[in-house]
Amino acid sequence: MSHRKDTDYLAVSARVHAMENRLLNRERMERMIEARDAAEAAKLLAECGYEDGGPLSPQRLEEMLAQSRSAAFQEMRAAVPDPRLVEIFQVKYDYHNAKVLLKAEYTGQNAERLLASGGRWNPRELQESFQRGEVQGCSEEFRAALSQARETLAATRDPQLADFILDQACFGEMARLAQDSPFLQGYVRVSVDAANLRAAVRAARMGRGSDFLNRALLEGGSVSPKAIANARGQELAERFSAGPLAQAAAAGSRLLDREAGSLTEFERLCDDAVTQYVSAARRVPFGEETVIGYLYAKEAEVTAARIILSGRMANLDPEIIRSRLRAAYA
Repeated sequence: MSHRKDTDYLAVSARVHAMENRLLNRERMERMIEARDAAEAAKLLAECGYEDGGPLSPQRLEEMLAQSRSAAFQEMRAAVPDPRLVEIFQVKYDYHNAKVLLKAEYTGQNAERLLASGGRWNPRELQESFQRGEVQGCSEEFRAALSQARETLAATRDPQLADFILDQACFGEMARLAQDSPFLQGYVRVSVDAANLRAAVRAARMGRGSDFLNRALLEGGSVSPKAIANARGQELAERFSAGPLAQAAAAGSRLLDREAGSLTEFERLCDDAVTQYVSAARRVPFGEETVIGYLYAKEAEVTAARIILSGRMANLDPEIIRSRLRAAYA
């Protein structure tokens, strides 16, 4: 990506700025929350380019959201000078599918309905090659991590250890894809920090020891895994006090000290910190940042639509739905 100039993104940036106007912003979210019922709320997504797929159900909702996300990835891959800008957002779906396939093999269950679209590789083809024991057409990092995780699960019968191996590889691939882009490097760094902060809080709440946490923590953040693993209570907040996750870390510290706060609020603040970083892309008139910002915003839109429509189908109070929404990019 380093050999590309900002002007190489003039055309796609203009296109992205026009597409941003259709994103699910706060005003549209409010209209969905206040709609007469879940079906009417779903119809409001048509303003964001979603197709009206008939009667709404949890399965139909996931299909609709996955289709929109995959279409956005495909559209941007065809438009950008460097496909790595898109691939960095697709990586996690490949590794999600790897986890699904491993656990399905381990438990003897059918994994097909849990496979996610939107990754770099077709999930059905990945499943077929995995079942043959010959995963091909994927990155070297992915194949190696999948093989190691498979062997670990067979030897230990502990799915979490396999997950840790795949998580490390996932963020490692993201870092490799971002290596020529300072803005993407920052995105990966804050994403690693958010994942590590979550891991520290969850491990402490579950009463897990340092060995477990050291396996879960990822390299590549602004705060080292060692510093996080050694932190206790308020110390955890201090480790992140100088960065975008300061507010989330303070909320996590309060949770661990049994003070006010909720896990839902903590999780939301972690996501908001990443959004805060990526939102700087909106101030860039043209360049790779505009594409990165749009792709992140599209994923945030999918998350918001899922929270709202799932809440409406479950007849949740509007205030509960609002409390679960993340900060909007648009």
